[in-house]
Amino acid sequence: MPAHLDPRLLRAFLAVAEELHFTRAAARLFVAQQALSRDVRRLERELGAELFVRTTRQVTLTADGERLVPHARRALAAQDDLLAAFGQARPLLVDVNSPGLGTGTRVLERARELAREYEFMARYESGLTGAAADLLAGRLDASFGRFAGLDPALRAGLEHQPVRYEPMAVLLPEGHPLAELDRVPLAALAGETVYAGAGNPRTPEWTDLAHQLFRDRDIAVAAPAPLAVGHEEFRRIMAKTRTPVLAVIDFPDMPGAVLRPLTDPVPLSPVSLVWRRGLAHPGISALRRAAAELAVAENWLRPPAGGWIPASDKVTMRLHN
Repeated sequence: MPAHLDPRLLRAFLAVAEELHFTRAAARLFVAQQALSRDVRRLERELGAELFVRTTRQVTLTADGERLVPHARRALAAQDDLLAAFGQARPLLVDVNSPGLGTGTRVLERARELAREYEFMARYESGLTGAAADLLAGRLDASFGRFAGLDPALRAGLEHQPVRYEPMAVLLPEGHPLAELDRVPLAALAGETVYAGAGNPRTPEWTDLAHQLFRDRDIAVAAPAPLAVGHEEFRRIMAKTRTPVLAVIDFPDMPGAVLRPLTDPVPLSPVSLVWRRGLAHPGISALRRAAAELAVAENWLRPPAGGWIPASDKVTMRLHN
């Protein structure tokens, strides 16, 4: 056995173990695939064990590879802790879902103020379900969204902190009869078909929230549609279909559309800060402190009287409050 192991070799191994694909693992580590393969082979030689079974079709872990995974994670977490103690923590990658959405962006901005010595990098990809896989694989450090809407198997590997009960709204095309109202009662949407991300594999937790909200109210969830990426494409599709869109009150301005709060009752989207269980990084502590400060200052965790929240979310948010 070697007297010591280069942490770089363990990072190479863990990336391949989590991706089960050398090309994707190399892209994740920003290294050439040839260099990654060389590091994995060197680790195998130093440990005297074969860690992967490689074929032209797939990569799988051997029994020794499976055994090494938890040890590698602990060793690398310890290294991250040591570096953080001396102000050398790696950048923290935070998914704030979409540009212009207020909750995640404001928490991230406050965390940057609280911990200026650390680097926080923002990513903009909608959907907590989509982010969860990256969180568990170590490709992402934190995200925001509806924790109770995740599959239990995903929740088991994650931790969360409630941040906000965010009032929901409806985005209406200009000229829609309801666009003349300052606020839209849910009953006024009866007979309407509303887009809520159906078919988007990144956001099933949002579509599920819509189904629960619309149940017994004669409001239909729009059928899956091509995923519109970016404001311009979203605006174009909305102008073409003229379908109302379920949103939150902090949704960014959209040309050709108006945002109206929903009322009677006020539906609430439960938002949590979510990170990988066991992740040790001072940036997570800064994000948690920022979220807690804003929640108190803005009354984010005080739902309005009569506000609507799914029963499952009430339990999840209360247990962690």
